[in-house]
Amino acid sequence: MHRPDNLIAVSDLVHCHTCPRRYYYEKGKAYAESDRYAVCKQISYHLGKPLDPAVIWDEVLAVRPGIDPAQKEFLEHCITACRKTEWKLATEHDLTVISKKQGIVGMVDRVFPDHHFSLVRAGGSLPFGIPGSDRLRIAALALCIGEITGEPCPGGSIEYLPDGVSRFHEVQPRDRRMLLSVLRNIRAIHDGDVPERPLNAPCGRCSYKEQCENSGGHRLSELL
Repeated sequence: MHRPDNLIAVSDLVHCHTCPRRYYYEKGKAYAESDRYAVCKQISYHLGKPLDPAVIWDEVLAVRPGIDPAQKEFLEHCITACRKTEWKLATEHDLTVISKKQGIVGMVDRVFPDHHFSLVRAGGSLPFGIPGSDRLRIAALALCIGEITGEPCPGGSIEYLPDGVSRFHEVQPRDRRMLLSVLRNIRAIHDGDVPERPLNAPCGRCSYKEQCENSGGHRLSELL
């Protein structure tokens, strides 16, 4: 997705929410989609219609010629799970949405006639609810769609295709507070601040762990 100048991508919001210190070290880095996501993404174009594994696999190969052939088994697993659910047929796919007011840009995977939208995930669903990262995505994209249509957008769905689960999330005040907080953090980082490491940072396998432990919260100018 091309990002217009000076807009913050929803994917950056999620990375900063997960760990602002890691976001600081990785800002500007491009992330490649996984094979599993490529498979789920292609399935999503067929939701609401009969799911033909052979047809969808041919499309996956056309989009991602070097994909691991073993992913065909994952595709068949997802299709088996998705056949147990009644899916809405989308009117648009991969729609870029923008909030000029908050300076956010993102992409929704599927859009429906009532402006309801959904995001496709390649991972499994929780027993109930959705993770904080997905709540943040929904909050940011609902804000963008509401600004575009001129009508409040109450929320959106997360579609966990490996489980054949679609879960609607209505945006709550806490989600909007989280969104505004992350936006403040990102803007401070872009202004040169080095953020504090959060108490619940996912440090286990982080490649920046040693570097992070040896620095505190500063402005960039203090480190140069």
